[in-house]
Amino acid sequence: MSIGMQTNHSDNGVVTLLIEGDIDMSSSTVVRTHLTDLFDKNQKAIVVDLSKVSYIDSSGIATLVEGLQWSHANNTKFRLTRLTPMVKDVFEIARLLTVFEVFDSNEEALEGV
Repeated sequence: MSIGMQTNHSDNGVVTLLIEGDIDMSSSTVVRTHLTDLFDKNQKAIVVDLSKVSYIDSSGIATLVEGLQWSHANNTKFRLTRLTPMVKDVFEIARLLTVFEVFDSNEEALEGV
């Protein structure tokens, strides 16, 4: 399955990235490149909407962990929203739900940014 991404930029330096498809070994480099481009633009916050991700493997998790590390280095908020049950299960197994800021909705993630 191919990967799709839609970005929605706000006027206050916040971008929402909607990822569609599987984040796996073949697509994680595309996600990584897209995130790198967003960090290069000095965003105030990046909200990653995972509501259309049906599968994520360890390379996808590694890509999001890299995004979190870049956010710390760039003083950018990095939040995940709307995890599908399968993706949430993977994050629970990897014990990453407490590492990332995870929200049920994009609106909640945008509060306080």
